[in-house]
Amino acid sequence: MKRQTRGWMIAGLLAIVSLGLCVTPALAHHSFAMYDQTRTVVLTGVAYQFVAQANHAEIHFYVVGPDGKLAKDKDGKNADWGVEMAGAAAVAAQGITAAAFPTGTIFSVKMNPLRDGSNFGSRVGAIAKCPWKTPPAAGKTCDTVKGAEILGGTTF
Repeated sequence: MKRQTRGWMIAGLLAIVSLGLCVTPALAHHSFAMYDQTRTVVLTGVAYQFVAQANHAEIHFYVVGPDGKLAKDKDGKNADWGVEMAGAAAVAAQGITAAAFPTGTIFSVKMNPLRDGSNFGSRVGAIAKCPWKTPPAAGKTCDTVKGAEILGGTTF
């Protein structure tokens, strides 16, 4: 009898350890509380990096100011922002891939900014992608440019 009980205890322990290994990555995933979901900012930018990760894809970009030129930060460098999205596979199904956003792609995005004021946000809704090398008019977004693509939704 002792051998049967011991066998079940070992099997139970292995099951608990296995379950723990599966649950740990899910618990490590962050919440979106770090983003100010009461505010939505709309930015137009020029992509310089697409990061495809399983948990979150990101596009890093330089902001285009209301005058249609690259905005500068307090140090006189291009104002650098990033936008976090769903996982790479999920956004790829929406047409948002590294191939669709090579360096130099001009696009507009709505996002909830980080609460701490850092230049990063979480995507809200669709992305409007300008035709190659065709920026929007000063003060406008890519959805106003003839031939623009709307990715990740039906309207910008």
